[in-house]
Amino acid sequence: MGLLSDPNRRRALISLLTRLNAPICVVCYMAGVVWFMGLAFEPFTLRTYMSENAMGSTMVEERFPSGERALATGREFAAHKKKVGGMPVDWLVKTMQARGLEVFTQTFSRTLPFPDENKERYMVKGTNVYGILRAPRAPRTEALVLSAPCTQGDHNNQAVGLLLGLAQYFRNQIYWAKDIIFLINEHDLIGMQAWLEGYHHTNTTGMDWSPLQGRGGSIQAALSLELSSDVITSMDLVLEGLNGQLPNLDLANLFYAFCQKIGVLCTIQGKLQRNDWDSVSGYSHSVQTMMLMVMKQASGRPWGDHGLFLRYHIEAATIKGINSFRQYKTDTNTIGRLLEGMYRKLNNLLERLHQSYFFYLMPSLSHFVSIGYYMPAFGLLAVILLLRALDLWVQLASPPPGTEDGVVDTEQMWSPDVLSVLTPLVISHLTGVALYYLPIHFQKMALEHFPVSDTEAVVLTAIAVYTAGLALPHNTHRFVSGEGTEHGWRVLKLVAVLYLAVLLGCTALINFSLGFILALTLVPVAAFVTPHVPKVPSAFVLVILSPACTLLFSVFFFQELQEVPISFQDGWVLYLSVISQGILDHSLYGSLVYPLIALLVYPCWLLFWNILFWE
Repeated sequence: MGLLSDPNRRRALISLLTRLNAPICVVCYMAGVVWFMGLAFEPFTLRTYMSENAMGSTMVEERFPSGERALATGREFAAHKKKVGGMPVDWLVKTMQARGLEVFTQTFSRTLPFPDENKERYMVKGTNVYGILRAPRAPRTEALVLSAPCTQGDHNNQAVGLLLGLAQYFRNQIYWAKDIIFLINEHDLIGMQAWLEGYHHTNTTGMDWSPLQGRGGSIQAALSLELSSDVITSMDLVLEGLNGQLPNLDLANLFYAFCQKIGVLCTIQGKLQRNDWDSVSGYSHSVQTMMLMVMKQASGRPWGDHGLFLRYHIEAATIKGINSFRQYKTDTNTIGRLLEGMYRKLNNLLERLHQSYFFYLMPSLSHFVSIGYYMPAFGLLAVILLLRALDLWVQLASPPPGTEDGVVDTEQMWSPDVLSVLTPLVISHLTGVALYYLPIHFQKMALEHFPVSDTEAVVLTAIAVYTAGLALPHNTHRFVSGEGTEHGWRVLKLVAVLYLAVLLGCTALINFSLGFILALTLVPVAAFVTPHVPKVPSAFVLVILSPACTLLFSVFFFQELQEVPISFQDGWVLYLSVISQGILDHSLYGSLVYPLIALLVYPCWLLFWNILFWE
């Protein structure tokens, strides 16, 4: 405190920070990247442990015996689904009623803002079927959910069969203290969204659905089951939900604990756990696993049906059965025992899961990185913006040259600069508003003038607005003041740097992965851009580090992490698909990534583009 209260020492500290500003910024950036990469090194991480006392022990005996019968039920479900050409609602209702459940249906419909070409649909109509097993030993104020999506083709038929087998088995047990809801939802996420909105009496997306005729208690936790085939080699845990939300870490710990107990091979991000953490290949494996989680979380989209439960503060995860490791095999009885054990422990909960972490990264199922470990990496990048803002503030605070009589006209000095700063601010944000609204509203006009599909019209309109924004704001100050002043661009950069610092800080608190990726690309832009750097190479660097190019690089990087490299042409098609899917996710489920990029991040980047072409 004495250092800051003494004016002489304070001036000396500020002088030191401004004189060494550039080297300190470089060191902070490198330290932030190194810190983040070090998070995957096992000695720097924490071992997972169960925080909730009610789930602390796995000393229960799982006895699910009906695996083969469940597979037979799955094949019967597949036959009826093929016969009716969709969800066999009547057969499901009769089958669930035969198992002693209270069975209800819900119809829903949704018109997409533009066709989803990935799944070839525009008008979506479907029916959800769910059965409720009432708790025999409690007042039925709480519930658990087990869901299995009914998808097109042969995918996930085994999951529906296992769900019905578990329903029959659970019906004969007397220890349930919570209602258990067995849900089969049609059209994956759209059906799940309709059911959750109906269950909680909300309608945030404008979807049409019929009210639910039967309800259970307040949902405490949920699991979504996906099985790829009759032969399962491992169980994969999917945690990433809408807008980067994650379930309580105890849910992942519970899954891992029962996998270890029963002897099920378990993975996260589709990758096995390795013990050779001290080798280069072992560390690289942990980095890949952690970066896959970062990329999925940054996308903001739900990576399973569980992702929509999280917005209602319901802890949920998706368990996928995959067939990737030929030397292993897990039978259906074992998968049923795994789910039985998890639901018996969740049945013991006296309160919602809250004691463990909600903000974390996982380089493996046995280790995690808490928020206290990974936020310093972001802080080292964010401090660069504060240092640059301090440097600009000191430069602006230095007395301007006086007039001939030694008097400075303050009003004359500030008026043009204020206008020249406000003008690019307003125009940049208007460009962002156009990027947010025009792609969907102008798709009909694009269809009339160009031979493209609806989806291509939306994506190409978004790209056209984005590209046009590069030419709009960078000369606006000249219409106001006639020429760009040195004082004017410094004021604009100070505003832009502080704007970016607040924007990235708020984003990182909600979705750390997205905030960190944006900081990696935008912080160097904010640090080096001035009107005095070479225009052509600097403009090229700014474009490379723009939000659109960051997304393009992320698409290729994600494929490399999944060890599925693609050509540039296929990557470009996937890139366009990612843009359309981002707009659809915002319209259908309320994903915040697209409006965040369009309304805030892109206009902020345009301010730095404006500074580059100030003179």
